Amino acid sequence: MGLANLVPGISGGTMLVAAGIYPRFIGAIAELTGLRFSREALVLLFSVVGAAGMAILLFAGPIKTLVVDHRWVMYSLFIGLTLGGVPALWRMLDRRCTDVIGYVIVGLIAMAVVALLQSDPNAGSQREGFVFLLLAGIAGSAAMILPGISGGYLLIVLGVYVPILAGIADLKSALLAGDMATLWRIGIALILPVGLGVVIGIVGVSHGLRWLLARFQRQTLGVLLGLLLGALAGLWPFQQPVTPAIGAQLKGQTVAPGPNGTLLLQPGGRALEAKDYPTHWELPSLAQGMGGLALLLLGLGLTSAVDWLGRRGEGQPK
Repeated sequence: MGLANLVPGISGGTMLVAAGIYPRFIGAIAELTGLRFSREALVLLFSVVGAAGMAILLFAGPIKTLVVDHRWVMYSLFIGLTLGGVPALWRMLDRRCTDVIGYVIVGLIAMAVVALLQSDPNAGSQREGFVFLLLAGIAGSAAMILPGISGGYLLIVLGVYVPILAGIADLKSALLAGDMATLWRIGIALILPVGLGVVIGIVGVSHGLRWLLARFQRQTLGVLLGLLLGALAGLWPFQQPVTPAIGAQLKGQTVAPGPNGTLLLQPGGRALEAKDYPTHWELPSLAQGMGGLALLLLGLGLTSAVDWLGRRGEGQPK
């Protein structure tokens, strides 16, 4: 889950589905937010969230470098990891899906809509204010739970990606400088609405999904399967970065010329990095295709092994 959150376009919820613990994770969050503290729920959340936090802290730098410089390698691996969730959902559907095909299609359409919004050149226009930042907190926390949905995509679509990043940078500077006035201003203008949105999103989504899984299990699992499969659309491994033109819009900012032939993102004046470049799809070479297939199978095997170990520990059929 932690590694997934470090890779653009992949949701942490996708990995929870792939590991076969998604319903239990949702139930644990719903229990704790409902102020019911069971040992099983605490152990599950501590294990998953703790491991995810460690993965983010330990691997943020290396994963970022690998994704930027060796995209096809990492994306091939993550396709395999994501596909590993299909057998887990298939078993939850009792290996029958003919009556939920429509719900699978709904999930696929939902992911297609997200992808279209993300590809819209007008998406990402900056918006600020309490309401939009509140929506950003809800969207970000929901993306942590919902499989197939990337929080970064939703924040860009809402137009709050840049304001949140800028606010976090200002907050770090104010903390280092001991500027209490700026800390108070950012706390009221950014931390309060985003934090409130995160709480609303986690509580609402976890309770809502738990209710749906209890009453409409097959339909909900069908939609989740569609989201899982739809998430693969943004993971085509063989993408090449394209240098953006002057005046192009990236993440709600404008590409502007900088010193010595560099490119800047305005407003803010941040230097454009390789990770910021848009990409275009291309066909792989034979070696890349074979290597990508091998990495896909490796990722599928890893997820399947996690799933097998989990079922073995619970005494379920292997």
